[in-house]
Parts: sequence; C-alpha cells; structure tokens
Amino acid sequence: MSGKPRIAIIISSTRPTRFADLPAQWVLKQANARSDMEAEIVDLRDHPLPFFDEIASSGFAPSRGAEAIRWQQTLKRFDGFIFVLAEYNFAVTGALKNAIDHAYHEWSFKPFTAVAYGGTGGVRALENLRTIATPLQMVSTRSSVHIGGADFVSVHPGYGIKKPIEAIEDHILPSANAALDELSTWLGILRVANGRAA
Repeated sequence: MSGKPRIAIIISSTRPTRFADLPAQWVLKQANARSDMEAEIVDLRDHPLPFFDEIASSGFAPSRGAEAIRWQQTLKRFDGFIFVLAEYNFAVTGALKNAIDHAYHEWSFKPFTAVAYGGTGGVRALENLRTIATPLQMVSTRSSVHIGGADFVSVHPGYGIKKPIEAIEDHILPSANAALDELSTWLGILRVANGRAA
C-alpha cells in the first residue's frame, strides 16, 4: 500500500455526555497538520457491537456476526491508531474493551498512542490499554497526551466552564507532538512488517 499511513482516532466512550469529542477533534487537527500521516475519526457509537459472543477470538476462528465483520473491515483500512481514552474505574471503557476483543489480526503489528483524560489524566486507563494490547502484538508509543486535574476541569463542559480545548494547548501540545513523532517512527517500521509499505 502506498501513500501516507492512515490513522484511526478511536473514540472510546459512547456516553451521550462524553467529553471525548473535544480532544478527538483537537488531535485530529494535530495529526492532519503533519505530512507523514492522515487521520480520521472512528466512533464506537457507529459500531454497535454486541457483547462478545463469538465462538473464539477472531485470531483463532473467523467471526460470524455482521457487526464484528464490519468492525474488522473498518480497522483493516488503518496502519495505526490514536485512542481517545476515558478512564472508568482505573480502566478503559467497557465499550472499548469489547471492541478490541472483536478483532485480532486487524490490530496486530500496528502502533498506537493515546489522548487520555480524567481526574489523573487517564494514566491508569492507558496502562490498562497497554496491557490489553500486548497479546494483540500492538506497539505503544512511550509518549502520550494526558488531560487531567485543573486542565480537565477547565475545558470539560460538564463543569460549567466554557473554555475551548485550545485554552490548554500549551500544556498538551508538546506531548502530542512527541507522541505523533513516535507514532510516525513505528508506522515506518511496522508497515513493512504488515506488507503495507510503498
């Protein structure tokens, strides 16, 4: 496959009142301002997967469910991922874990980074995601974006403060640039492993 690597920005929360859309749109802008990748948003709301009910992981047996197959076809188009991570009880959302479990080969040998958020910047959700990603043979960047504490409260509409996310850009842009640089490096390496290089 030739051309710029394609990145899916996966929104992990499906709640009606989610915060995720703000950082998702922000990181989409950052990624698409670069010359070494092109990104688009993949929203789990658009993939109404059932709770995992296949006979086995698709790494061992083909999926039968129409939504699972459609989800796998969506993921297959991408060379890497940026997860927009909400933290629920020190972990990723149930919706994201379920979506991850509905694919296997489509994740393998592909890199990812994250924009995580929550009271402590979503750090535990990201650690949880890295653990989940290991048996899928995914590669995590070292750097990631964390929106937490006063920054999180200041831009979350639910707290009644109507600042745009750009109000905290000075705090998160350096880590975003580092994460995207690392993602680009791994894309170059792993696209060869996947036979997707130009």
